[in-house]
Amino acid sequence: MKKIGRFVSFLLTIGVSATMLAGCSGGASSSQLSSAPLAASSKQMGSEQAESKPVKLVWALWDKDKTTYYQPLIDAYKADHPNVEIEMKDLGSTDYQTALGTQLAGGDSGLDIVTVKDMPGYAAMTNASQLEDLTQYIKDNGIDTSQYGGTAEQITVDGKLYALPFRSDFWIVYYNKDLFDKAKVGYPTNDMTLAQYDALARKLTSGSGNKKVYGAHYHIWRSAVQLFGILDGKHSIVDSDYSFLKPYYELVLKEQDDGICMDYATLKTSNTHYSGVFENNSVAMMNMGSWFIATLMNDIKLGNSEAKNWGIVRYPHPEGVPAGTTLGTITSLAVASSSQNKDASLDFVKFVCGEDGAAVIAKTGTIPAIKNEEVVDTIASMEGFPTDTNSKEALKTVKTYLEMPMNPKSAEIETALNDDHDAIMTKSVGIDDGLKKMAEDVKPLMDES
Repeated sequence: MKKIGRFVSFLLTIGVSATMLAGCSGGASSSQLSSAPLAASSKQMGSEQAESKPVKLVWALWDKDKTTYYQPLIDAYKADHPNVEIEMKDLGSTDYQTALGTQLAGGDSGLDIVTVKDMPGYAAMTNASQLEDLTQYIKDNGIDTSQYGGTAEQITVDGKLYALPFRSDFWIVYYNKDLFDKAKVGYPTNDMTLAQYDALARKLTSGSGNKKVYGAHYHIWRSAVQLFGILDGKHSIVDSDYSFLKPYYELVLKEQDDGICMDYATLKTSNTHYSGVFENNSVAMMNMGSWFIATLMNDIKLGNSEAKNWGIVRYPHPEGVPAGTTLGTITSLAVASSSQNKDASLDFVKFVCGEDGAAVIAKTGTIPAIKNEEVVDTIASMEGFPTDTNSKEALKTVKTYLEMPMNPKSAEIETALNDDHDAIMTKSVGIDDGLKKMAEDVKPLMDES
């Protein structure tokens, strides 16, 4: 999982992030949390604090000066709640979760609103009863969690939600229109199976040496290969048997052997960045996250990219999986259990994570967790975004699976999967042996969770 801060150029900031979120079990129960304020008047949450009584909220976050949507969100909220002061507390991005966990562990942290950056952090905070249970509040206020594309269900802990998504990144395919035109091949569509994607990549591969054009490109992240295997919703990247990944490793390694994509070992040893190979016209298609839209548009604007005529389409999918199914990461908001201003904090979270907040975020060029028509229109109308219909439609997702599902051992699982992916892609081990090693490495961690 990848990606926080890579959206910071146009889609002007979006981290990846990472994913989010929770433990596979052991989530804090409602009896463990300070839920009295929630039961009092859910539908009027903040009616006293957020409407008349002066209140100060402290919002824990990172990269305050680099993130363009923080202040606009605060300004938009204060326009209707002038009595609410919101202080941003920047805990830094590198050690954010450590710093946040230390503060919350103190009990009276002084924090009200918590930005949830990653899954291990979410698991740790819910297990330690540091986040307010939002389940009843969501129900009483009629918040439709389906608008988050299935991610809310994936961060539910023992039937309870302790955070709501407000920002999102997801995987798509970037393609170079000039290279397609030169090859006299039709552009990719928003409904491509993996087999069709592979066939198209083979048609686009041509030349040799410095003039070679590769039909496809897979960055060295394990997710660039493994995530194809969880699009059907039947499997998880946290599993005791990884044999379901075999067809996808076979596809990519065969493309590598046939020269359809660049050699993994070479990419790794040369520290080649995916943006470089796409922007110098060496790659016709590339599966990558939506955060790259920002970088690409900005590089074209600055004259740093040769790939000026580009587009995006939805992620390729296995047979039987609906088009628009993809993988992604989310960033969420929660309320600290120790907050002395829970009503007003909940009201702010509802705003940021709702349609009004999504509209504000989209205007900064960042993709919010809610991707309704207004959001899609806003982003697609930004200067530099491709004008074709397919590119705009590619922003609409049908189902988004988290790159890393909820598990308190997600950090260790990620390390194990990365090591075994590297071994398979460099052919240090065969596919079958490598997948068997994944299971052997991950199972003990799952048993501990």
